[in-house]
This record gives sequence, structure tokens and C-alpha cells, in this order.
Amino acid sequence: MLPNNGSIRKYVDLHIHTTFSDGSYTVKEVMEAAVARGLSAISITDHDCTDAYPLALQLGRSMGIEVIPGVELSSDIQGTDIHILGYYVDITCPALINKLKEMKAARYLRAQKIVSNLNKQGVDLRFDTVLSVAGLGAIGRPHIAAAMLKEELVYSFREAFEKYIGYGLPAYVEKLKMQPREVFDLVKQAGGIPVLAHPAVTKVDERIPEFIRDGLMGIEVYHPEHPRAAERHYLKICKKYHLAYTGGSDFHYSANHHKSDIGLPRTPGGTVKSLKQKLVPAL
Repeated sequence: MLPNNGSIRKYVDLHIHTTFSDGSYTVKEVMEAAVARGLSAISITDHDCTDAYPLALQLGRSMGIEVIPGVELSSDIQGTDIHILGYYVDITCPALINKLKEMKAARYLRAQKIVSNLNKQGVDLRFDTVLSVAGLGAIGRPHIAAAMLKEELVYSFREAFEKYIGYGLPAYVEKLKMQPREVFDLVKQAGGIPVLAHPAVTKVDERIPEFIRDGLMGIEVYHPEHPRAAERHYLKICKKYHLAYTGGSDFHYSANHHKSDIGLPRTPGGTVKSLKQKLVPAL
């Protein structure tokens, strides 16, 4: 945990999840943690959801922290799951609102199908339990795994994925797919900046020039699963292609996700400046 002192106000965290997707902190708890860690700016990037706003913006003003409206969207290219972060999105944009509603409905139907597949395999999981675990969040496989744990149908979160709901397993159901270009277009239509999330995890470096041609404007450089060599590598790519560079904890506060805390890895405040330089001035 980072110490609470003024010397680290130059740091930010631009990749945080809340209970509105698959995180376990409420918006208020996230904001309080950001204050405690002395962060100058944050972005809540829930999966397929911007419901954390406008409360986060309101709390940010009262707490003295800059809050950048954000979202994390999934895309697929030739079977590879690619996550795109959108920053400075207009949460009132009709196109974005409609697509997020569509994706939330698709997540609900997908979860129902996964539970049905589990039931067919003799795993007596109740969909009501999944709903109670997900709460207000957009339902995802982590909620289903947590529900399986809650009903003592598996011994661990990992077992749920490796035995039942992981990619290619009998209970797995494909999610609603968008092409990366569709996501770039959607984020930009909402006035935002599309950024490739944790590229060292997805390993699609060879497609970065293609993504840039299609509208990508930045790369997440700092991430819990990016060693220093990866940070240097992606900073060079950002410099070469004149891209924004970002970073964050990808915080979920769960042993089932990346073992990171809000504010770690330390992401320099210059990332916010690099994003702002990509904003198109309003006419």
C-alpha cells in the first residue's frame, strides 16, 4: 500500500473496477482509497459500463481528485480477446449508451446460458445466486465463479474456470463480439480516446500498426503484469507512433484477479497530460 503523503500526488491510476462491473469496491470506497494513496487523478474503467458516473465525478470534485470518465470494452480478432480502454468518453452520448445497454443485455443472456450448461453437467448452480453476487454490475464469468464458490460447488475460483467455465470448456459461452475497429469508432464517437489495454498480456504487438490505422490513439504502458522491460518497450512504441501512454492497477480487490492495489504500479501524472493532448477541441 502506498503511504499517504503529499510527495506522491504526481501519481495517478487510470484502470480501476468497481461493483458496477466485477470489482468489489463501491465508487465511494475507490475514491476514498485514491485519497488515502495521494493520487491526483483516477479513471474508473468498468467493463461495458459507465454507471459509476456521475457519482465518481461528484466525489472527485469534493475530494480534490481529477476523475476521467472511462470504460473498458471487449473486442475480438481471430479468437483473441482484446480489451480497449476509452478515456474522456461522454457518458451521455446516445451511441455509447445504446451499445452499453445492448452489451449488458447480452451479458445477462450469456450468463443464463452458462448456468444452463452447468446445470446440464450436473452442477446445480442457481441463477438467482449469480444475480445476487453480481448486484448492480454487468454480469461476467467472475460473478458465476463467485456464485459457484458461494454455493460450495467448487473449492476455488480457479477450479470454476479450469474445470467448467474457461475458454473452450463445455459450459463456456461466447460473449457478444465487436471488432477492435468498431470499439475504436464507438469510443471516438463518444468524444473519447481509445487505448489498448495491457498489451503484454494480449500479445498482439504485430497488430498495433493496423490498430493505429483503424483509430487506436494510445497504449496502456503501466500495468501489474507489465515488467519494467515491457514498460520500456511500449513507451518506445508510443513515442514512435505519437500515441498517448497510460497505466493503472487494473484493480478489482480480489485474489481472483491481478494482485494489485489502487495506485500500483505507480503511474506518472504525465499519462494524463498525454491523453489530454489527444483530445479534439470542441468546435
